[in-house]
Amino acid sequence: MKTINYLALAIAIIGAVNWGLIGIFNFDLVAFLFGEMSWLSRIVYTLVGICGLYLITFFGQLNTVRE
Repeated sequence: MKTINYLALAIAIIGAVNWGLIGIFNFDLVAFLFGEMSWLSRIVYTLVGICGLYLITFFGQLNTVRE
């Protein structure tokens, strides 16, 4: 399960960096690498979205983490 958590976090970070590039420079890295809304780009966007939804579950675990 730890591997899935790290993978989801890495993919979500990639998505966040892409959104940062879009916001600051109006440059979509995913579209640049894989084509504008190609099937591969859609897979990347879908994976980022799924990982983001998965990471929402960590909010429920915040109270159980001990310092």
